[in-house]
Amino acid sequence: MFPTESVYGLGADARSAAAVARLVAVRGREEGKPILVLVRDLEMAGRLSREVSPAVRRLAACFWPGPLTLVLPARPGLPEPLTAGTGTIGVRVPAHAIARALVAGLDAPVTAPSANPPGADPPRTLGAARAYFGDAVAAYVDGGPLPGGASTVAALDGDRVRIIRAGPVSEQQLHAALEDASWRS
Repeated sequence: MFPTESVYGLGADARSAAAVARLVAVRGREEGKPILVLVRDLEMAGRLSREVSPAVRRLAACFWPGPLTLVLPARPGLPEPLTAGTGTIGVRVPAHAIARALVAGLDAPVTAPSANPPGADPPRTLGAARAYFGDAVAAYVDGGPLPGGASTVAALDGDRVRIIRAGPVSEQQLHAALEDASWRS
């Protein structure tokens, strides 16, 4: 368990089907709800996605690291809970130094669903996170109190943005980043 920009998250090596299955067993997961993955950069995101379009590159350049999760077409062979059968994968470069160090240290994508059972409030302190899972989680990393909230989740269809979950990065900010034509050349 570790801090993200907003709340504590449950981390597992996203490449490992066994690690992801253990995460789901500990946390629980709503049917059909994918698990977001933290990455170091666009190159690492490309290990998970079939395509990293120019529009995705533009949004990543403008808003990463930070609270924007981009939904990309998933590569085949990823652990099923990451995509929940959608054919897509949500990726984000975290702004929190501890989360970034975790991804860099593993040199691999790390899961980051909020560290709460389905339907419970996401934990903003390590104590709240520990109260949910106790000894079922192998390691806890304290990042102090966190502000709460959730990342913006957005998908792209060509250059068109679709907001899946509203968050700190507004739809207007996303559109403005894509309307600047300089990135297209």
